[in-house]
Amino acid sequence: MQSSLNAINSEMDLQVGLAELKKLDPEIAATIEGLPSIPLRARLPGFEGLAEIIVAQQVSKASAMAIFGRLKERVKPFSPDAFLGAGEAAWIEAGLSRAKQTTLSGLALAMDEKRLDLGQLCTLPPARAMDELTAMKGIGPWTAEVFLLFCAGHPDVFPAGDVALQHAVGWLCGCDEKPDAKETRALAERWSPLRSVATRVCYAEYARRKGWTAAPLSEKN
Repeated sequence: MQSSLNAINSEMDLQVGLAELKKLDPEIAATIEGLPSIPLRARLPGFEGLAEIIVAQQVSKASAMAIFGRLKERVKPFSPDAFLGAGEAAWIEAGLSRAKQTTLSGLALAMDEKRLDLGQLCTLPPARAMDELTAMKGIGPWTAEVFLLFCAGHPDVFPAGDVALQHAVGWLCGCDEKPDAKETRALAERWSPLRSVATRVCYAEYARRKGWTAAPLSEKN
């Protein structure tokens, strides 16, 4: 199937994608219709957006929000050079772990020295963008894919290593057990070239079944 979507950056883009996904896979249409909402969950496509995702690695949504909120209070404006200028004391006060201090300072330095351009990276094909992002210390496939999904707006990305998505794919595809990352990626192929739309459906379905108002954004790299 050919999709008309070049990117998912607005609510209108998402609605177009959902309509196309229903035609691509009628079995997911019932799930879409049964969901109270399917959030766009767009984030800023620069340093702040990627930093927020990095902070969310391996912690609860509430903890990530609290840490990032404290970090933004101490880093104004939230830019690579301001982050580096704030220094280790501010990072520790915000609650950043040593590993995340290393990752964020390395990212900020690469951007400050013009070795990494996130704006330009957002225009690359996902595979090339993934290679550039995961070359950075502390940025793994999950972080890179979530950045491409919610910050860059790529229409065909599926973070198969995300445990919440693995559960949701298992439910939607009628699996007896939760599929692993490899199985989840293979099952999600049925939704290409609209996997980023399907990802949002899966997150929303996971949140619905768990009785949450928002799906988590805190799975492992």
